[in-house]
Amino acid sequence: MKKIFMGLMLSCAFLFAAINLNNASKEELMQIKGIGEKKALMIIDFRKKQKINNPEDLLSLKGFGKGLVKNIKNDIKVKGAKK
Repeated sequence: MKKIFMGLMLSCAFLFAAINLNNASKEELMQIKGIGEKKALMIIDFRKKQKINNPEDLLSLKGFGKGLVKNIKNDIKVKGAKK
């Protein structure tokens, strides 16, 4: 029951806010269209080494092309990034 409740809460959160690449969980990242478990883990590993300043930083990861980054730009945000 607790898992179902948390899942519903998480689903509602996605309706109202973009996902922050610098602190989103694997499950949150997987809610982005085109991001599965493997790519979510790649993002998490990447941000452990360096801060994500903009969505284009993902282009340096294998499997993240311009098309994918363009498709997910509306679903993500980068909070605390340098401008």
